[in-house]
Amino acid sequence: MSAVIIVLIILVVLVFIALIKTIQVIPQASAAIVERFGRYTRTLNAGLNIVVPFIDSIRNRIDLREQVVPFPPQPVITQDNLVVNIDTVIYYQVTDARAATYEVASYIQAIEQLTVTTLRNIIGGMDLERTLTSREEINAALRGVLDEATGKWGIRVNRVELKAIEPPTSIQDSMEKQMRAERDKRAAILTAEGTRQSAILTAEGEKQSQILRAEGEAKAAALRAEGEAQAVRTVFEAIHAGDPDQKLLSYQYLQMLPKIAEGDANKLWIVPSEIGDALKGSLRRLR
Repeated sequence: MSAVIIVLIILVVLVFIALIKTIQVIPQASAAIVERFGRYTRTLNAGLNIVVPFIDSIRNRIDLREQVVPFPPQPVITQDNLVVNIDTVIYYQVTDARAATYEVASYIQAIEQLTVTTLRNIIGGMDLERTLTSREEINAALRGVLDEATGKWGIRVNRVELKAIEPPTSIQDSMEKQMRAERDKRAAILTAEGTRQSAILTAEGEKQSQILRAEGEAKAAALRAEGEAQAVRTVFEAIHAGDPDQKLLSYQYLQMLPKIAEGDANKLWIVPSEIGDALKGSLRRLR
């Protein structure tokens, strides 16, 4: 009786194992290669799949999502015989799981070696300066070659990026000195330009100040002249309004004589004839 139970238990275990091997669940964005007696049968897509247990086997499970693979720095010689180390990053995606499994032994290693050889061919035709300033050109050329070569492997290369381009240490030192000299030159030019602009602004300010001062003095002189002219007109009008006679004029002139005589430069006096006539008339009346 116990032997029967043991046999039943073994059968249940075998059935359970067979069910496990029969039902294959493939995750989204994945694929599985099925072989029957070592020969390719079909590709399992995402979802629930049924296979023949103990006859069909899963050879390989492949992720169909886009992958990013950085490659270590590679020494490359430029056209002017300088060695630069270049880091590359490859963005690729498996489009055919069967070809990626059977057309190449290791597509990652194959892509890396193809990247290195292609990069050496491209950089070998460029000098250092062009290498440092032509990343987009290098990326496009590298991607074109990789995409064409990896198409038969069921791989699509979406992007190729040069992560870093490191020239020799001596070249880096020379470039750093050149950049420092350029910065010092720009700083000196900016300082000289600032000094020049400051001098121009100072001169313009002094010019405007002198112009404004001269305009103010001219306006003040004009206002003084206008005031004196107005005063003369007022006095003249007052004199004419009072209708003075010769006696009054003679008297006023005599009062002004001491003021006219002030100063060492007054050597000559001019006496109007009307003043003499007025004085004669006054003397006659006094007699």
